[in-house]
Amino acid sequence: MTVRGLVAPLARGSTYRRGIHLLLGGVILLPYALLALAFAQMLADPGTPIAATLSLATAAVIIAVVPAFLSGTRSLEIAAARALLGVDLPDPPPGAATRETRVRGALWYAVHLLAGGAVGAALLVALPMALIFLAQRLGVATEATAGLRIGPLDEHDTWALTGLGLALLIGLVYAIAGLGALAALMAPVLLGPSPQERIAALEARADRLAERNRLARELHDSVGHALTVTTLQAAAARELLDTDPDFARKALTAIEETGRSAMMELDHMLGVLREGDSLAAGGTSSGGAASPGAALPGGAATLGGGGRRRAPQPTLADLDRLVGDARAAGLDVAVETAGRLGDVPAPISREGYRIVQEGLTNAARHAGRVPVTLRVVVTADRLDIELTNAYDGAGGEPGGGRGLAGMRERVTLLRGELTAGRHEDTWRVAARLPLESAVRP
Repeated sequence: MTVRGLVAPLARGSTYRRGIHLLLGGVILLPYALLALAFAQMLADPGTPIAATLSLATAAVIIAVVPAFLSGTRSLEIAAARALLGVDLPDPPPGAATRETRVRGALWYAVHLLAGGAVGAALLVALPMALIFLAQRLGVATEATAGLRIGPLDEHDTWALTGLGLALLIGLVYAIAGLGALAALMAPVLLGPSPQERIAALEARADRLAERNRLARELHDSVGHALTVTTLQAAAARELLDTDPDFARKALTAIEETGRSAMMELDHMLGVLREGDSLAAGGTSSGGAASPGAALPGGAATLGGGGRRRAPQPTLADLDRLVGDARAAGLDVAVETAGRLGDVPAPISREGYRIVQEGLTNAARHAGRVPVTLRVVVTADRLDIELTNAYDGAGGEPGGGRGLAGMRERVTLLRGELTAGRHEDTWRVAARLPLESAVRP
């Protein structure tokens, strides 16, 4: 080992931060030590009633032991280990404490207190001795070492006593460095997450990713549909502005309505994102309830950021408006429905609306102004959606973007089936969604 490596612990800032962490354990240990001393003195006194003293001592031990097993104590120890030991420890998820984590946390708490007590006691011995020996060497407070004898050294060996005092301090710093390094090594073992906490953290992360993925699909479908419709309307209005002003005015009105609807849906999505960020920062409520609409795909919360009420998410009840927008954009849409659309559960109805919306958007984007046949059939146990349109391949592959992938994700989440592909000169998208998927756990 080089001289620099030997001296490094004395100059390293982490040594003293870890020393503060150890001393905190000694400070917490102090009330326990004073209480034990008080009971020891009581038991040593012949006039003290033994039974009453033992009863009080038992109650005091129980009260003293309880904090070691509390989840809050473990959380505080984790925060202290992160700040002072430099250990990267995750915060424990609320409600995920197990017997294993409580026992490991209690063991760390006990070791922290004992190590801190030892460091504190050593510091109380080494620091005064070093100061006294140094003061004696400078000729100050010489009476403090009168009659002192340590092995072969006595009060007249001032240089040797001064060296001994400095050696005590340096040795204490090395001891603190070693204990601090050991504490940093053991902290992940005793304070690290248990398998249950790791699973809970992974599930929470998966939920966040799933929600973000859902929002990405919603944004793609709603905003992509609006942009496609407005682009087609604007192109038609530009071509017919001089020859058919009435049609151009209708196209501009449709663009305005489509843009307003897209803005409302965008506001809804941003509100959900703000709610998600506030929950991630502040945690869930004491009951552990999730945000409204987060349990099922396409859920609609009622209040956004700042308490503003957001528009509800569209469902198959809005199918006529969706088809009207597509027709206004130049698509010739023929609609066939069977069954009662109002009987479809809200989550299925919302996803069905998005599937139809994306199918119409893909037809307009990739096939142009072609006839589209839309069939929506509701039976007792499922919802069937089918879109077919003429397709010659000139507009690019409809499945080349995110639209078809988003439809597959929606259908998969609802335990349904989706088929999409080219059949001769037509493109067909068919989705089958079981209605019981809205309530199945």
